[in-house]
Amino acid sequence: MCGGRTRRSHHFGKIEMSAFHLKIRDKIAILEFDQPDSKVNVLNSDSMEEFADTINILTNKPKSEVQALLMTSKKEGVFIAGADIQEIEHIRSVEEAKEKAEKGKEILNSLQNFDRITIAVINGACLGGGLELALACQYRVASFGYRVKIGLPEVNFGILPGLGGTQRLPRLIGLTRALTMILSGKIISGREALRVGLIDRLFPEARLMEESLDFVYGLLEGKEKVNRRRKKRVSQIFLENTPFGRAILYSQAKKNVLRKTKGFYPAPLKALEVIKNTYGKNGPKGFLLESESFSELAVTDVSKNLIKVFALNEEFKKFPWVRDPIQPVEIHKCAVVGAGVMGGGIAQLLSYYDIPTRIKDIHYDALKKALHTARGIYDSALKKRRLKKNQVDIKLGFISPTITYKGFENADLIIETVVEELAVKQKVFEELSQIVPRQAIIASNTSSLPITQIAEATHSEDRVVGLHFFNPVHRMPLVEIIKSSKTSDQTLATVIAFARRLGKVVIVVKDGVGFLINRILLPYINEAAFLLEEGMRIERVDQIARNFGMPVGPLELADEVGIDVGVKVAKRLEDAYGERMRVASILEKVQQKGLLGKKTQQGFYLHKRKRKIPNPDIYQMMNSSIQKKISDEVALKRMIYTMINEAARCLEEKVVDRPRTIDIGMILGTGFPPFRAGLLRYADSVGMEAIVRDLQHFEKMWGRERFKPCDCLIEKAEKKQSFYC
Repeated sequence: MCGGRTRRSHHFGKIEMSAFHLKIRDKIAILEFDQPDSKVNVLNSDSMEEFADTINILTNKPKSEVQALLMTSKKEGVFIAGADIQEIEHIRSVEEAKEKAEKGKEILNSLQNFDRITIAVINGACLGGGLELALACQYRVASFGYRVKIGLPEVNFGILPGLGGTQRLPRLIGLTRALTMILSGKIISGREALRVGLIDRLFPEARLMEESLDFVYGLLEGKEKVNRRRKKRVSQIFLENTPFGRAILYSQAKKNVLRKTKGFYPAPLKALEVIKNTYGKNGPKGFLLESESFSELAVTDVSKNLIKVFALNEEFKKFPWVRDPIQPVEIHKCAVVGAGVMGGGIAQLLSYYDIPTRIKDIHYDALKKALHTARGIYDSALKKRRLKKNQVDIKLGFISPTITYKGFENADLIIETVVEELAVKQKVFEELSQIVPRQAIIASNTSSLPITQIAEATHSEDRVVGLHFFNPVHRMPLVEIIKSSKTSDQTLATVIAFARRLGKVVIVVKDGVGFLINRILLPYINEAAFLLEEGMRIERVDQIARNFGMPVGPLELADEVGIDVGVKVAKRLEDAYGERMRVASILEKVQQKGLLGKKTQQGFYLHKRKRKIPNPDIYQMMNSSIQKKISDEVALKRMIYTMINEAARCLEEKVVDRPRTIDIGMILGTGFPPFRAGLLRYADSVGMEAIVRDLQHFEKMWGRERFKPCDCLIEKAEKKQSFYC
């Protein structure tokens, strides 16, 4: 006996199909989705047609033979990952998109209208079209497992739910919660789904099917009751149940969308419009409006580009940077040298993944600040209910501070994050090579210093590698791994696997000053400073970049990074690459005045709590006689084309292997707008001939080496080629 119900032994006969396997016994049909030659289940034209055929088969069976249908998956940890994104990417017309959406709705409507009990048994990821299918069932159950992730992330692909999600989800969980999920693409856990009424039951993962079958029999026998009514606050009742309240809700939702998307992403606004015009109105008109809106979005460049970025992201999560036979070594314990902002952030990240971490600094105050940094990040997770207090306490316990190297002799990986000075880093590496075990890997978090030079201070250069995290460490998804000429493939494989274990997307780059991201990004900030010197206002330079889609302007970014840090790296690039990287004098003047950015509350902006205003003192440092009339278009081209030119040089010099590495790196490492699909994808959309022509014009106008187009760009322009040819 369990929960007052008798356990049953379930045996079924089988009807085999291609992606679906139908079993019927004891008046219960179980339909298992198991897409051939795929690690996940997705809904595409073929699988939807087969699903429709299956529902027709079951509909034609008498109720005496089939009384209920359980829809489940044979893929471990995946129910249905969503619609086939590649199929959506290949849609070329509004008519084709609408036809696909309407056909899909017709099939899911047949599931909804199936006059038996229908239950979606969710064993893992249930996203997009997968959730829309589950919403067409009468009931939904899931496992307690951490792999259960539920949501409608379509807006992240530049579209909206096209199989009824905008209609069914608000009816099920209410307008407020549905808007939150649909407009943000938010993914929730099984427990959260149960709390809001999206899921009816949660069962232990190991007994999901058995418990689901018992649930079905309980429903058939009248022993199970499902109550989806969730307690709502008075304010929520007012907002959802009155015309005036809904008007406030829609208005606030629109403001939030515009604040987050800056108007560059049309899908959330279109989804809001659909829900606003259809909520509370049953019938085919709402479904039709959804299809029409889906079809308008599916053919936009924004959607196509976001799908490309998604594919790029997935590719780099498993890209084979090393040869197959080389197996990574397991990392059990880590150590961090240097308890500054980066050191504290890295220690917190390691502890989050339950990795014992020893953090060393020569000052107790620095260690105290590092622990405070970690505590602050965990407090935020606690406040957002991502972790519980006991989990936070356990994870903080994985960090142990020290002012000596005691404990480092047991570390498998040591990450150095000390001051960005070659001599200091070499001294640390020399000390570490005397202490750590022979098989341990020593990594530097340097943002620009050559790994080869740092490694010279050790006895084993083959186990030295660059491991460049971006700030803030817990939020930035990219890790830049730098392989010197001496770094072994074993070391590289181990560090790549470890970074992916920490949830990071990895790019591997060749050793050299600035590596990849900073080498491309610093010229952009430098060019903004030149524009400032030529008479443009601080806020105008930044607004031009934001209007292009950059998350912050280049001068704002300089303040965030720290002007002293930026100048140090920029000077290093100038020393390495010559006149084209010459640092704008205003950057050095601002640094010399002690205006270091946000950390001193004064830089290009005056930072006052959450407000910032342009710093009028900056204009006093410039030559007022230099006033050039520069259009927004020219200013933008100068900043962006400078990056494209340097990125092309990186390809020439084989700093990276292909354009995709640059594009994923710039999107995840700098916030280059995803809706433009990447720096080099954007260059292709402009055309090589136009870019070279403009750069040559800038070179003549300003006589600057930094605008001279590289051989790679010139050759592509002459041959009418693109980066993704």
